Amino acid sequence: MEDRIETTGNGSIIQHGKLNNRIYLIKLAKEDCPSIISFLSELARENNYTKLFCKIPAWAAPYFFADGYLTEAIIPGFFQGKEAVFFLAKYLDSDRFLEFEKDRLREFSGLLEASQKKDKLPNEGTVEVKPLDASDVVQISELYRKVFRTYPFPIHNQGYIQKTMEENVKYYGVKKNKKLIAVASAEIDLKGQNAEMTDFATNPGYRGLKLGQRLLSRMEKEMKAIQISTLYTMARLQSIPMNKVFLRYQYHYAGTLIKNTNISGSIESMNVLYKHI
Repeated sequence: MEDRIETTGNGSIIQHGKLNNRIYLIKLAKEDCPSIISFLSELARENNYTKLFCKIPAWAAPYFFADGYLTEAIIPGFFQGKEAVFFLAKYLDSDRFLEFEKDRLREFSGLLEASQKKDKLPNEGTVEVKPLDASDVVQISELYRKVFRTYPFPIHNQGYIQKTMEENVKYYGVKKNKKLIAVASAEIDLKGQNAEMTDFATNPGYRGLKLGQRLLSRMEKEMKAIQISTLYTMARLQSIPMNKVFLRYQYHYAGTLIKNTNISGSIESMNVLYKHI
């Protein structure tokens, strides 16, 4: 079961379906605001979705607030290092908002209070991160299938990996004996000068080797080289180790998306973390 990604109106991009049981406004075209707000509400009503989730520039936020949206996260200087982005939500089922991971949030709060230091990474000669290309698509999808039972985007699908590679996503990986053992990707918005550091996965047999940190370190260097100024991620609240990786690289906490994403078999909350480079 996959959620659909569609272009609507004057170029706005949405994802919706029963897998995540929500609508995600990924990109808002200026010409579609504020009319898209009623469109999203109607689409949610027709499909009985329980959450509306929108990533929008600061100028559009008041229109959404007027319709009952709440702020879940804010990243300053997101677009071209100047304008903030707002992650807004509207819950259409109270259970989805109320039944979240309170204990995990308390644990994460403690993580934010503690000092996070970078771990010493292995020498380049022992672990090498390389950009991946079309010849790696099969291995990428197989690794994602092995690590994640479900995922908010169809990364198990080779066609999807190939398509995103040809558009705005760069994949990076670590191999051992030509076999892919860790992977991550950067979803790049060149015009907005921002990139989402996402889709981190490590073969269970190779965990504990700090491969996520190695991937992130290489990806940051690559993004800086192409004038990306803001990096961000949506890290699983339940994955304390993944949150630690980003905090050790001086990422800042922007907020938590409550019960937002279907990953590894259930709908989980996600922490938004960001860094200006």
